[in-house]
Amino acid sequence: MESFATRANRIFAGTIEDYHLWDHVDHPISNPYAHGSFDALLYEKNWVDTVQWHLEDIIRNPRIDPAEALILKRRIDRSNQVRTDMVEYIDSYLLDKYKGVVPAPGARINTETPAWAVDRLSILALKIYHMGIEATRPDVEQGHRDACAGKLEVLLAQRVDLSESIDQLIEDIEAGRKWMKVYKQMKMYNDPSLNPVLYAKK
Repeated sequence: MESFATRANRIFAGTIEDYHLWDHVDHPISNPYAHGSFDALLYEKNWVDTVQWHLEDIIRNPRIDPAEALILKRRIDRSNQVRTDMVEYIDSYLLDKYKGVVPAPGARINTETPAWAVDRLSILALKIYHMGIEATRPDVEQGHRDACAGKLEVLLAQRVDLSESIDQLIEDIEAGRKWMKVYKQMKMYNDPSLNPVLYAKK
C-alpha cells in the first residue's frame, strides 16, 4: 500500500511535469483528479507552489519594469495567502479524518502539523526538479553541473528523510501516540484591520 508521503511525492512530481508542458505562470490548471478528492487537493497545492516558484524567478529579473514588479509582488502576496489557506484546509481535512482517534495517555503534540510538513515536501519537489535541470545543463561548465549534482544528492536525501518523518507522524496520529492541534496562521500584513499602514490610510 502506498504511504501518505509516497502518494504526495508522486502527485507533486506529476504536477510539476504537467506545468512544464507549458511553462507559463498564466496557464490554467487542469487537475486530473476527482473534484473534492484529497489527491486533487495535493495537486492544486503543488500547482500553486509551482506557479509561485516561477513568479519569484520573474520578479528577480534585474531589467524588470518597476511597475510590473509591483504587480508581480502583489500577485505573489496573494499566492502566499492562498498557499497558507490550502495548508490549513489540508490540516482541516486530516483533523476530520482522524477525529475518531482517541489519543493515548501521554500522547504528544508535534512541532508542526502534517500539512505544514507536506508544504515543505511540495517545495522540495520543486527544488529537486530544478536542481536536476541545472545538473544536466549543456550550456554551462562542468563545474556548475558537478556542484548542482552534489546539491541534488542532498535534496534527494532530504526528501527521503522528510517523507519518512511525515509517514511516521501520520502513523503516530492514527495510533493515538500523537495528536493534532491546528493554529490558524493569522497573518496580519494582508488584513486591512490589522496592518497599521493599511488602516492608517482610512
